[in-house]
Amino acid sequence: MHSVFRNSCLKYSRQLRINSHQRNEEFSTQQPKSSATRGQNTAKKHSNRFGFMFDIDGVFVRGKEVFSHSSEALKLLLDKKGNFKVPTVFVTNAGNTLRSKKAEQLSERIGVKIHQEQMVMSHSPLKMFQQFQNKTVLVSGQGPVREIAQNLGFQKVVTVDNLRRCYPQLDMVDHHNRGHEEEGIDEEYFPEIEAVILFGEPVRWETNLQLIVDLLMTGGKPDHAPSTVPETHIPVLACNMDMVWMAEACMPRFGHGCFLFCLEHLYKKLSGKDLKYTALIGKPSPITYHHAEYCLNEHAKSIGLKKTISKLYCVGDNPDTDIYGANLYSRYLKSKQRQAEVTSIGKRSKMMLGAPAHIENGTSADEINEEELLDSAENCKSILVNTGVYSSDSSMAYGTGVSSHVDFAIEDDLRKPDYMVANVLEAVQLVLAKEGAVGH
Repeated sequence: MHSVFRNSCLKYSRQLRINSHQRNEEFSTQQPKSSATRGQNTAKKHSNRFGFMFDIDGVFVRGKEVFSHSSEALKLLLDKKGNFKVPTVFVTNAGNTLRSKKAEQLSERIGVKIHQEQMVMSHSPLKMFQQFQNKTVLVSGQGPVREIAQNLGFQKVVTVDNLRRCYPQLDMVDHHNRGHEEEGIDEEYFPEIEAVILFGEPVRWETNLQLIVDLLMTGGKPDHAPSTVPETHIPVLACNMDMVWMAEACMPRFGHGCFLFCLEHLYKKLSGKDLKYTALIGKPSPITYHHAEYCLNEHAKSIGLKKTISKLYCVGDNPDTDIYGANLYSRYLKSKQRQAEVTSIGKRSKMMLGAPAHIENGTSADEINEEELLDSAENCKSILVNTGVYSSDSSMAYGTGVSSHVDFAIEDDLRKPDYMVANVLEAVQLVLAKEGAVGH
């Protein structure tokens, strides 16, 4: 599996490099079109080689509420025509919708036009896993999961509801299903599931947990009871590790990380073996920041900037995902021996740029040729806001490492932001002041 993954990773990276060369990556500094009338000295002073990566929930909105300062914060990054003059992307662990729909919704709520190319969903990096695109995959989550998977390139998509209807006797946690057997699809013709993709928390946790564990225990074909537990299970790719997120309630709510926690412990209890992810993506995984950096540079080019971004500013409300992930990526960018850095990322995982979470014995982390991975940033700064999961007024455990995914080591330093501010408006004002771009 690791050689297949490596080929996929390198193929994706080569494509990024080709795209970059095609668009003439190495050009001189130039101002956005909206600033073209400014003098040469101003253009040199404000090269805009910095960019923003914003979280959404807990930063701009909280459930149905839009923070009063959200629109004002983004308008500081716009020119007189309402177009972005500072490279900006939105990196969210949400995975229950298409990025085009998410961009449309956020634009309407905040009153600032945001394009889908600026939206990085938790599942966005899945497009690099081309080795699974022609395999039959089960998708779990809410919203248009089939359409999401197909937009990412997956050709043979099965939903949990498809599986439940084929094997109605497997879904028996709900007492209403007992004694009311549905007529299932002919099991003989139902395809064998070759991989499981977890987009986000489902509605009926008991159904999804039961059927996914059945697939893992039977090698993807739950039409018979296995005589022994398989040594390895079919691949599992999970998006969004947030244990909690902030909505309208006074306390954070369960996120997809809680569902993953349940799945991992159920599988361990029933099989005696660890659930081994092929990949964990979404924040705080470095592969998500790598992909987001690529999108940020693409946005920079689209607004007339010729040089690549050298400094990233990541704004979020969750120390265990937003801050941890930004600091982890900063560590990667600063490391002179990046391959050695991989070993310190997690207890059980090798997550640098999407390496399989559990590398098998005999497989070294240096199988990923990082020389072929495109990243231009020199450093990455984390900014924590006080409007979401983290609250300076609460002594609760949220944001103290307790809610981190088990595959990521609990390191206090990685959860400490470079800057702490009250809200996203103060975050933007801070960065513009530091970069000498106030009033630019």
